[in-house]
Amino acid sequence: MRILLFLSLFLSLCASGMAQKKLSLSEAIRIGLRNNFQIQIAERERDIAQNDNTFKNTSRYPRIDFNFYLQNNVNRQTPVVSFLQESFTSTNNVPIASIDLDYTLMDGHRARIDKSRYEELLEQSEGTIALRIEAAIYSIIRSYYQGLLEKEQLRVFQEVLNLSRDRVAFQKIRKEYGQASDFDILQAQDAYLNDSTNYILQSNTYDNALRNLKLAIGEKDINKVYELSDPLKYQAKNYQYTDLKRKMQSSNKELLNLQTARNISRIEKEYQESFRRPTLNLSSGIAQRFDLSYSNAINPFDDNGDIYGFASGNNTNFYLNFTFNYPLFDAGVARRRIENAQIGETIAELNINELQRNLNTQLKNTLETYNNRRKLVKITEDLIENARQNLQIAEERFRAGQINNFDFRTIQLSFINASQTKLSAIYNVLITETELVRLIGGLVRN
Repeated sequence: MRILLFLSLFLSLCASGMAQKKLSLSEAIRIGLRNNFQIQIAERERDIAQNDNTFKNTSRYPRIDFNFYLQNNVNRQTPVVSFLQESFTSTNNVPIASIDLDYTLMDGHRARIDKSRYEELLEQSEGTIALRIEAAIYSIIRSYYQGLLEKEQLRVFQEVLNLSRDRVAFQKIRKEYGQASDFDILQAQDAYLNDSTNYILQSNTYDNALRNLKLAIGEKDINKVYELSDPLKYQAKNYQYTDLKRKMQSSNKELLNLQTARNISRIEKEYQESFRRPTLNLSSGIAQRFDLSYSNAINPFDDNGDIYGFASGNNTNFYLNFTFNYPLFDAGVARRRIENAQIGETIAELNINELQRNLNTQLKNTLETYNNRRKLVKITEDLIENARQNLQIAEERFRAGQINNFDFRTIQLSFINASQTKLSAIYNVLITETELVRLIGGLVRN
């Protein structure tokens, strides 16, 4: 008897739980996308691609540099025959300032090609973000539905446990009136203990599902308790394969990313072809040179025998140069690079064709699975309704003494199995529908 009281108290505490926060599926997705590190990394990489996507990152604009040089030179000269000339020291300081301009007038359209490549790389970064968002949403939806499934199964075990508890109490009352034996009470208590065990195990399974959901949404507080507010149900929808296929061809995230990769391969081929075209470059600039020197050597042209001393001067230089280049022979380097780029484009095209074939098969299989699971849900709904009515009738007959403990327990277990079958069928059809939406590119951030 003490064991039964302890179990009743423990199960009541499990049912009441801690302070819980209601969590809908839409809110779980919002939190999960905000906390997902892989999405944040992809967004930072997108920012880099966005910064690169400008003509300023190509050869479109000229380059102007300011340069300053300071040349210092010290020269000490000692003659071999000292009486012919005295030793002397001279220093020379030359600061040079220049402004240089370099401008590519013709580069075989390389600037335009580079800009197109940067645009495609930005598009690829956006596609990576979309793929990671899709993966995060899909994971959250599966975890949320798994939590709902375990929650509903826990509710079924709670319902059956209440019936077993009432049955124990009923058998004890019958014994007081001489209508039941100790054996009947032990049978009822045995069923209650088994149901209590199932409830505790299912409660642990439900807690694990909630922890997995918190991991999927990136919840940092491991002690935070959520109550899943959405029901485990679905609205029957009729999907047509042709409509789904059309949407998949235009919106599937993985397919769009491969198409972007193919575009990048085409641009790479055009970029390599640009090296066969002539280029014209303009170089211009102005330089100012200042000379300041000092020498203690004796000036032979000075009658007084003075030294040279300080001397200064300056020089201004302006230049304007054109460089024309046309490749005549490079041992086939450019040709091989173009061929490799063409092979890369072919590989990208083959990847697209393979993915399209796989997606078409996957879409067909998923749609048929979805339709079959819809039928299973309808069958399980009828099954659970029959099991519930059978359980109600069995309970009435049991109280009237028309069936024994074994028959009632068998019907009770049938109700548990029918309930679990129905819940699993609903869960499976929801997951299959989510997979359909993923295939057509419908898992997006709102």
